This record gives sequence, structure tokens and C-alpha cells, in this order.
Amino acid sequence: MENRGLDNHAFQMDERSSDEALGRKHGHAQREEEEDDEDEDRNKPTYCVTDVPPWYLCVFLALQHYLTAFGAIISIPLILSERLCLQNDSLTQGRLINTIFFVSGLCTVLQVTLGVRLPILQGGTFSLVTPAMALLSLPEFECPAWTQNASLVNTSSPVFIEVWQSRLRTLQGSIMVASVLQIVVGFSGLIGFLMRFIGPLTIAPTVSLIGLSLYDSAGDRAGSHWGISAMTTVLIVLFSQYLCRVPLPIPTFSRTRKLKISKFYIFQIMPILLGISISWLVCFLLTIYDVLPSDPNTYGYLARTDVKGDVLGRAAWFNFPYPGQWGLPTVSLAGVFGILAGIVCSMAESVGDYHSCARLSGAPPPPKHAINRGIGVEGVGSLLAGAFGTGNGTTSFSENIAALGITKVGSRMVILLSGFIMILMGMLGKIGAIFTTIPTPVIGGMFLIMFGVITAAGISNLQTTDMNSSRNIFIFGFSMFSGLTIPNWILKNPNALVTGVKEVDQVLQILLTTHIFIGGFLGFFLDNTIPGTKRERGLLCLDKNDPEDASKTSQVYDLPFGISSFFARRSWGRYIPFCPWNENRSKDDAVIRNYSSESKLSVDSYVENAL
Repeated sequence: MENRGLDNHAFQMDERSSDEALGRKHGHAQREEEEDDEDEDRNKPTYCVTDVPPWYLCVFLALQHYLTAFGAIISIPLILSERLCLQNDSLTQGRLINTIFFVSGLCTVLQVTLGVRLPILQGGTFSLVTPAMALLSLPEFECPAWTQNASLVNTSSPVFIEVWQSRLRTLQGSIMVASVLQIVVGFSGLIGFLMRFIGPLTIAPTVSLIGLSLYDSAGDRAGSHWGISAMTTVLIVLFSQYLCRVPLPIPTFSRTRKLKISKFYIFQIMPILLGISISWLVCFLLTIYDVLPSDPNTYGYLARTDVKGDVLGRAAWFNFPYPGQWGLPTVSLAGVFGILAGIVCSMAESVGDYHSCARLSGAPPPPKHAINRGIGVEGVGSLLAGAFGTGNGTTSFSENIAALGITKVGSRMVILLSGFIMILMGMLGKIGAIFTTIPTPVIGGMFLIMFGVITAAGISNLQTTDMNSSRNIFIFGFSMFSGLTIPNWILKNPNALVTGVKEVDQVLQILLTTHIFIGGFLGFFLDNTIPGTKRERGLLCLDKNDPEDASKTSQVYDLPFGISSFFARRSWGRYIPFCPWNENRSKDDAVIRNYSSESKLSVDSYVENAL
């Protein structure tokens, strides 16, 4: 009623008053539009995919990504070491850690340069941990009883070396054979073909369940000392959300003005690194002054920084991993079937990761050829991981995708440098061992932020769908709830799936206990079988051909070193599934060549007439 009265009063004003009111109204609307633009700019990344931050920022940001991935990467060889009979051989565990870091860095460089070309880190995948544990649980791979006793283990004995190397070689061969499937699916273009059927209702539950399924891992680490974990979480939230717009004045020098004060938004760019460093320092001080308990059986012991102090002293200064360092790999048929199930889940996870990474780094959605290359390069990475003997494969790291959303730095140059840092850390054992002193609750506090952002990034894929539709609500809700319920019931009833064939039992056990497989499969099946329009399913944006967006897509996803231009000038380039083909660019090149030839003819004719 008040608005109507004000409108009537304004309507009865004279022309001058009416103009003034109209001006105020337009000014108010302009201010609201400016505020909306400011809010939109606040959510945009500070550095996009093709941007290159200053070198000193690249170093800090690359180190931050390394620290973010460190906890998850180092967890994989430590989990496998018990089934490999290495629980009493810390030096070999250190070599496995160096190997997995070396291969992860190598695969990251390949992915950023020749793969999907997004700022996406490569690392070990938990999708292969479950089938690896199932393989090593077979009766023929059970560890001898004497390996459980530290006093009976001689780490230099040929008998002991053969015990753990034979198991690792079998795991290597199974991973290498299974990775061939991923290479074929990627480079043959099968993933790109399937992308027409994979919409937001498939990607959203797949990515969201990555974060939700890791709540147990985050809770275990954070629960080792809730005070330290809460401090780490609060610091990261404080830096990334509340102080992100607060600049830090830094004195800089220039030729024109010798001394000036520049604004450096350190809290927006490096919130994770700052949060980890401060919490790490607090734990170090509490360890020095014996505030934290020294009894391993006491709560809070894992917050000490000297829990793994002997690793630094015993680690070698230089260690260069190489393929076949544990011997010639062997193959187990049961292992191949189990690893294949993990590979399928890893591919589904990576497709969702590519879309989330593109969204958080300010890049357009990845085209088919980029997804084909990304999956193919990940297959090559798993093949290398099996050859080097990490006991695992490689996949896109969801934790570092979450770091892009928090830091708002999506430059692939940072991820490329992070890959080189991981290669270096894989060769320098003692430098890499320093980071093993990061307390467990500090990593747990970081995981509370990381996995929450991953879950939200997955749900954000639904913004292009019509969530007022009961169809979409049903598909997303049922996929998410089933992805949590079915694996939980199977884990509580492991004997429910008994077919009499061990290999079949293992495959079913792995598939039905993988959250992302259940949620992604149900989302994919229901979204493609229940009737719905493209607008309702959120697929209209895939059909738009915006020239500006196409130009940006080429800038982000084209191959480097002139490879894209080479294929664009050949007509057969369009038939290679993993190579970019821009028909408009090819037409433009043809026009330029014709224009150049016509210009040359016109000049020649002009000269002849003049003579």
C-alpha cells in the first residue's frame, strides 16, 4: 500500500518533479545493477586459466596445491603398506611415497600440456584402493605371520624383499592391463560420444558424492584433535571468506617512484597455505614445550610434529624412481577385473571434475576433444603409475579443484609448476619427508573445508536445470540417497553377495560399495530414460554456439606448440577424436590464403599495366 501511495504521489508531480523522481529511480536502479555486477565480479577468479600470475605468486600457489594434495597422496601408500607386508619397513614406505609423488607430478605436466589443459592436478585415486585391497586379501597374498613382528623382520633379507615385491608386482601388472581400457575409451572418442547423454543430473550426484563419501576420512583425521582441527578450519574460513577483500599493504620499488605502497590480497590468494602454516606452527610450539601428550595411546598425540621424526633422518637425500624398479610386473585375472571396476568409477569422477574445474577456474565447459584427451592421458598416467610401481593409478584430484574455488586462482601455469614441484619432491627424499610432519588434525581441518566445497561444486551443476520440475527433484534426490544408502548396507552385510565365483563377488562388492558409481549410474540412467525437455534437463547450454565463447574455448583447450593449427589445415584432422577441430578457423585460414593470392595477382596486374 505504501508503494502504491508513493507511485500516485509521484504521478501527480509537475514535469520537473517527475523528471527528478525518474532520475532518482534510474539512479537507484543503476546502483542496484552496479551492486549486482560487484557481487558477480567477487565470485569470478582472480586469475583465469590462461592468466600467468607473477613468478613469486606462482611459487607460493604451486606449493599450496602441493600441500593440499599431500595428505591424500601420502595416505594411499601408507594404507597399502599393511597389505604389502611393509608395516615394519618405513624406508620402503618412503620410497613408495617418493614414487607416487614423482609419477603424480609427471602426469600433471602431461595433463596440463597435452591433456584436458585445465588447471587440474593429477594424483593417486582412492577408486583403486578398494580393488587393490581386495586383491591383496586373497589367500595366496596373505602376509606371513613373521612379517607382523618387527623383531623378526630383516628389511635387507632377500626373503622379505621377495615377499612384498611379489605382491606389488602383481598389483602393478593388474593396473597396467586395466589402464589400457581407459586409454582406448579416451583416445577413441567414446567418452566424447557419451557426453551427449551426460547432463547436469549425471554430473551433480557424481561430484557431490565424492565429497560426501569422504566424510569418514575427514572425521577420523579431524577427530585426532578437534581443537587443532577447528583452529585450522576457522583460519581458512576467516582468510578465504571474511578477509578476502582486505589488502595487505606492501612496499614496492619502481623507477619512476622509488617507494610506493601496493595492495596485496594475500588472504584471497593463499588462505589454505596460511591456515596450514599457522596451525602447523602452533603444533610445533606445543610439541617443543610438551603441552601435547607424548604417549601414543593418549588423545591428542597425533597433533605433535615429531610423530614421524625418524623418517626425516633415515630418508635418502636423492631417490630417482624408474619403471620396473621392483621387478617385472605380473598379471592376476581377478586383479584386472577388480581394477577395471575402479577405472570405470575413476573415469566417471574425472568427467565431473573437468566440469567443476572449468566452472571454478572461469573457463568455458570442456569440449569433447578435450575430455577425450583428458581421459586418455589419465589412462597413460595409470599405465605409468603401474610401470613405476606406485601400487595405484592416477586421476584428477578433487581436493585441488576445491582449492580453485577458495583461492579464486585458476591459472594452469600454477598447476604446471606444482607438477614440477612434485617431480622434484619425488627425487629429493628428505625435502619431501619434511612435510610428513604435518600433524594429522591439521590435515583433517583442511579436509572439512575441501570436501564441503567439492560437494557444493557438484550441486552447483544443477543451476542450468529446472529444479522446479518434480522429475529433476526425483532423479537428483534418489540418486544421492541411493549413493549413500546402498554402499553403507553392503559394507554392513559383506556376505550378502555370494555367487560362488570369487572374481564376480569382488567386482560386485567394489561396484556396489562405490558411492560415485551408484549415484552417477542412477543419475545417468534415469535422466536418459525419464521423458524431459532439453531445457528441463539443462542441456540447452550445450547446443549454443556463441562465437565469443567458441573463441575462448579454442584459447583454453587447443593443443600447444602449433599442434592445433597443424590439424586445422588438414581435412582429415576432423576425424581424430582427441584433436581440436574448428571449422570456422579452417574457413578463416582458407579465406586468408585466398585473399593473399588475390592480392598478389592484383599487384602483378597493376605492375604490368603500369609498365
